Amino acid sequence: MCVVATVAGSAVPSIAEPGKAPGAPGVDPGYLDADKQGFGTARSAESPVWFTLGRGGAADLYYPNLSTPVSRQLQVVVTDGRDFVQRLSDVPTRTEPIDAKNPSYRQISTGDGWQATATYVTDPARSAVTVDLRVTSQRGELRTYAIHEPTLGKDGSDDSSRTEGSTLVASDRSAAGALRSAPAFTETSSGYLGTSDGWTDLSRHKQLTALYDKAGPGHVGQVGRLPVDGVGASRAVLTLGFGAREHDAIATAEATEKAGFDAVAAAYRDGWHRYADTLQQPEHLTDEHQKNVYWSSAMMLAASEDKQSPGAFVASPSMPWAFRNDPEMAPESGPYHLVWPRDLYQHATALLAAGDRGAAERALDYLWSIQEPDGHLPQNTQTTGEPFWTSVQLDQTAFPIVLSWQLGRADEQQVRKAADFLVGFTHDGHAAPYTEQERWENHSGYSPGTIASAIAGLVCAADLVERSGDAETAQRYRAVADEWAAKVDGWTATGNGPHSPQPYYLRLTKDGKPNEGTTYNPGDNYPEEVDQRTQVDPSFLELVRLGVKRPDDPVVVNSLKVIDEVLGEQTPAGQHWHRFTNDGYGEREDGADWNIGHGRTYGRLWPLFAGERGEYELLAGQPDQAAERLRSMAATAGEGLLLPEQVWDNRPGGEPGTPNRSATPLAWTHAQYVRLAVSLEAGAPVETPSVVADRYTR
Repeated sequence: MCVVATVAGSAVPSIAEPGKAPGAPGVDPGYLDADKQGFGTARSAESPVWFTLGRGGAADLYYPNLSTPVSRQLQVVVTDGRDFVQRLSDVPTRTEPIDAKNPSYRQISTGDGWQATATYVTDPARSAVTVDLRVTSQRGELRTYAIHEPTLGKDGSDDSSRTEGSTLVASDRSAAGALRSAPAFTETSSGYLGTSDGWTDLSRHKQLTALYDKAGPGHVGQVGRLPVDGVGASRAVLTLGFGAREHDAIATAEATEKAGFDAVAAAYRDGWHRYADTLQQPEHLTDEHQKNVYWSSAMMLAASEDKQSPGAFVASPSMPWAFRNDPEMAPESGPYHLVWPRDLYQHATALLAAGDRGAAERALDYLWSIQEPDGHLPQNTQTTGEPFWTSVQLDQTAFPIVLSWQLGRADEQQVRKAADFLVGFTHDGHAAPYTEQERWENHSGYSPGTIASAIAGLVCAADLVERSGDAETAQRYRAVADEWAAKVDGWTATGNGPHSPQPYYLRLTKDGKPNEGTTYNPGDNYPEEVDQRTQVDPSFLELVRLGVKRPDDPVVVNSLKVIDEVLGEQTPAGQHWHRFTNDGYGEREDGADWNIGHGRTYGRLWPLFAGERGEYELLAGQPDQAAERLRSMAATAGEGLLLPEQVWDNRPGGEPGTPNRSATPLAWTHAQYVRLAVSLEAGAPVETPSVVADRYTR
């Protein structure tokens, strides 16, 4: 039924039909910003649920896999019922990791005369997120509410919500969620977002004026009043359980609640600590912050493995900019919580370096399981293996071969198919190593970074097939690799560009003629065509890291000078670099979100390039410089020790060197940090395939 509430002693009548919330189907607000402050899941496979934390409260929860967000937000509202109402995300909030080897977090939110502390974990035995909430008030008794916005099955447009006893239940055809409180909610309501949901009511009236038993299907919101006033009662434990059906979700939430927060949190911590004990601790890391970022990076990488599809590690549990709220850009909630073979290679090599060989093996198994019949790897996939975007990027086919070699696995059929694809690929009338897309996704051409990976892939493939006795095929692969190695400068290094009188590598050439002024649009909202000789990026360092070029190669050395001048910026977090000249993948000048076709945007600085530069400097015999790159990367971590895709540059918008609203955490950045940390310990990049370096640089 619909309950009539009172405000300031007078009745506020409800105009809804009894029991059913008005305002269907509700508005779709998209998802919350991508600059997450925390990311966690239990180490166990029995708990296929993940949470992220926004700037006050849980934001973007995933179940039953990491490609499926099932909740937009779970957070708390505090009000005095008369003069103010505030969500945790509305007030200053500090995020504290419980410890660096345990992806659990405490958020402390300070409002007007009150403070809330919320600690987040998932239940290692079940698909449930549980929150220990404590509220204290210096202004008298308060009212506290939990609000939850489900998005079951990614979309959220067909969800239904109802109250069963003191449990708020949501469901659609794919999954269900159950939200409980201990002590139990004293009031509950379900409504449509933007019209009759709890937050809309609270934000307008400072208290709930109408309680509805049910809402849906549509975009629904749930609210439950907590028996916490900040004076006499200060603690409640929220539990959000998930299941395939409503009764499964309810049973899960009840079981986790019965186990108790303290016991669940201890089991969560112990699971991660046991895992951390199996990993390598670089002894040279004496700086406490760098050490903590190392452990948080290793935990982030491990946590981003799907539990239904082992080896499927996603790029980021976030949805930046237009990917969170523009259905034309991202009809299925965004590409970052997909599996990208290139990013997965970064994952695998980092965890292998840290001592988790099993993760690297599972990653390779997954990669070969998604190989297309013609031998190439998809651009990206759902965690289930279903291809999502379908452009061909040659490095994403080459890297699994390199990983096979690093693990000493022939995987003969898959390796041969991938190598044969590299050798025989053509696009737009150009033969390989011309690629349909280079590693920044939006251009075809001859890319020095892509060519480096293809050369390394073929040399590694040759070694693997030769071990099986096929010397003829091995020689064929090596001959192609040698030809490409001899021609890479001729395809990609200009001798008459505007940045230097000496040759330097370009981002790519559209035609394999780097001294020609061929024009193209860089993409991502840049308004003009550009001369390809003006466009540079740091990707040429792949030639050194993968063993194709020596670090003292004159074109490499001169290209470093060029990118430092054109792309590098000094920030309080050290030196960092842009992706490429005229990059538009970032916020607008006024700080508004990136989107395609909606005005000029500006890519900021990418911390992962500091890691790539550090690996180069190790090969160049500059360990002190490499150590400085690790410090610069660590300095970009947020409060929750998560590393971002990008940080603000010196353009107006945010504090330079701090995370912007790009994908945070980005697994690639964390992987680069871990790999550089271990490489510093080893004295050389641990990922460089020796079989390639032996052929070309030693």
